Amino acid sequence: MKAGWPLLIVAVGALPMPAAAQFWSRSWAVAPQAASTRDPLPDLKGKTLRQVVRISSGGTRIRLRLSNELSATALKIGSVHVALVDAGGRIVPGSDRAVTFGGVAAPVVPDRAPLVSDAVALRVTPLAHIAVSLYFPDGAADATVHGYAAATAAIASGDQTAAATLTDATPFKQRMIVDGIDVETARPGSTVVAFGDSITDGVRATADADTRWPDDLAAALQKAGRADVGVANLGISGNRVLAEGAGPNALARFDRDVLATPGVSHVIVLEGVNDIGGATRDKTPIPTAADLIGAYRQMIARAHDRHAKMIFATILPYKGAGYWGAEAEGVRKQVNAWILTNHEADGAVDFARAVADPADPDRFAPAYNSGDALHPNDAGFRAMVAAIDLKLLR
Repeated sequence: MKAGWPLLIVAVGALPMPAAAQFWSRSWAVAPQAASTRDPLPDLKGKTLRQVVRISSGGTRIRLRLSNELSATALKIGSVHVALVDAGGRIVPGSDRAVTFGGVAAPVVPDRAPLVSDAVALRVTPLAHIAVSLYFPDGAADATVHGYAAATAAIASGDQTAAATLTDATPFKQRMIVDGIDVETARPGSTVVAFGDSITDGVRATADADTRWPDDLAAALQKAGRADVGVANLGISGNRVLAEGAGPNALARFDRDVLATPGVSHVIVLEGVNDIGGATRDKTPIPTAADLIGAYRQMIARAHDRHAKMIFATILPYKGAGYWGAEAEGVRKQVNAWILTNHEADGAVDFARAVADPADPDRFAPAYNSGDALHPNDAGFRAMVAAIDLKLLR
C-alpha cells in the first residue's frame, strides 16, 4: 500500500444478508392477443372485471402478470385483488388479498409492455381456482385480450375488487389483461408449455369445466405426484405455424409466449392443421411437409438454447372438416411420419392415433368428435392426454 492511501476497513458483519431464494414457475397462462374488431370490447370505465382461473401447480406465494403488450395506450388500473374460489364458485372467506406492483396498488401499465406484480402472500394448492379482480377507473378501450376463454368472467359497476360477491354482474367470454399466474416453491419448479392452435386453446371443450387437454395434463401430472410441475396453455384459436392467422405465427410468438415463460422445461407443440387446411380453403399454395418441418426445427434450436425440451404431437385427423383436402392430407401424413421418427426433438406424442377412427384413420373416432370433424370433445381431450408418456416430461 502506498503511503498516504486511506485504509478501507469493511465490517463483514454489517453487509446485507442475501435474500431468500425465490423459485418461480408459471402455473397458468394465456397468450396475449390484440382485441378483434369482430368482438367489440365491453365498456369497462368505472367497472370491475373478475376472472376465475384454475392454476396447475401450487406454491407458497403467487404473483400476477398483466399484459398491455398489444395495446397502443397506457392502461390505468385502480385496484387488483386475488382470492381463492371454492368448488361452488364462491370466494373463500379470509383469502382475499390486495395486489401491488412495486408497492403501488393502482399501477399504470405502459403501452406495449407487461407488468409483473409483487409476491402475494397467498398459499395455493395444485389445481386451485383463483379469482382475479381488476378495477378500471378510466376503462380499457384498447385492452390486450385472449379471444377464447372456455370460461366465463363477470363485469360489475364500481370498484368491487374486494367484494365476496359481485353485485349486478354481467358475463364476459374472453380473457383480458391477466395473462399469467406464477407460483413460488421451496425448490425449483418447472412448467410444461402447451403450444398450439384452437385444439390446445380448448375450442369445443365444456365451458367452465377445465376439460381442455392442457387442463387434463395438469391433473394427470398431479395424480402422478409431480406436484412442482405446472402447465401453461399458450394455444391461440386459429393460429398457424408459418403465416399470420389469429395472432402472430408460431415462429413469431415463440420467444414471447414460450421461452419467456418462467420455469419452462418442456414444450408440447400441436400445430399445423390451420396452415394446410387454411391454404386448402383459400385455394393458395399448401405448405409442404418440408416447410412445416423446417419451422419445427427452428423451434427445436431456439428451445434447446434455453435448455427446454421439445416434444411434438402429431396433427389430428380432420377429414370431414370444411377445409380438408387430399393434397393437405398427404402433407399431414408426411409431417406426422417425421414427428414419430425424427431424432432431433426430445420426444413425440401420437395424438392423431389417440383420437382416430380405427376404421378410417383420416377421421375422428365418433366418440371423440365434437361435431365439426376438427376439434375433440371432452372425451377426445382425455384420450389425447392418456397418450402422453409422462416420463417424457422429466
